[in-house]
Amino acid sequence: MAKSRKNNRAKEKETDWQERVVQIRRVTKVVKGGKKLSFRAIVIVGNERGQVGVGVGKAADVIGAVKKGVADGKKHLIEVPLTKSNSIPHPTKGDGGGAKVMMRPAAPGTGVIAGGAVRTVLELAGVKNILAKQLGSGNPLNNARAAANALASLRTFSEVAEERGVPIERLYS
Repeated sequence: MAKSRKNNRAKEKETDWQERVVQIRRVTKVVKGGKKLSFRAIVIVGNERGQVGVGVGKAADVIGAVKKGVADGKKHLIEVPLTKSNSIPHPTKGDGGGAKVMMRPAAPGTGVIAGGAVRTVLELAGVKNILAKQLGSGNPLNNARAAANALASLRTFSEVAEERGVPIERLYS
């Protein structure tokens, strides 16, 4: 009996985290003997309950690169404050490399209106209603990092009230 319960717990932990591969690139390094091939995988890891991470892995084979990417993504997790309507508390901007991302909260029923890697980051973070726009670069890694940067800069009403040292009720008036 105890053994089956342990298995269920292990399965629960495995299914808790979702991972999506955004890009796999074959990259080369020029060495004395010629060119050395390897693979770079950009992986986004999230639990759809407010935690998401962007990871990059490089290895001689694709499977190894994806595994390293998942491990890297779990190291770089960020907390995303979600509202009751599964949106973000306020508009925000983020940047990563040459990419800039702009995000705005949306009304329930809107869905995730975003493109490319930004969409994947938002879906795995658990955001259901949001408007987002990529500006500048189209590079998936920089856009994913910009999205993570924007989500990391979000603050809730209670956090702002605490910082200012005023009761939450005063923020609404």
